Amino acid sequence: MSQEAAGRKRSILTLNTDGERHPRENALAVATITIGLIALVLGFIPATHFLGTLAGVIGLPLGLFSQLVSATTGERWLNVIGIVSAFLGAAFGLSHGGFSM
Repeated sequence: MSQEAAGRKRSILTLNTDGERHPRENALAVATITIGLIALVLGFIPATHFLGTLAGVIGLPLGLFSQLVSATTGERWLNVIGIVSAFLGAAFGLSHGGFSM
């Protein structure tokens, strides 16, 4: 094995499947899935319905924008999972009281 091949060891878990770097798109995809999962968990708990609804309302447009500018399939997978999670979190939060304190 040549030194070039040994020096370019690829990571198995990557969002950059096209060989280029996409730092902004990767950060948006990770933020989308993180906020979406937070919204889902907080929206499911009745005592934290306000925070769950708020996270869902923030995560949904963030995920839609992230999906608009995404460059790779891995980013799109994370975006769709985050968008669905944010929507469900907001829906659960609204069903438990929404923005009422």
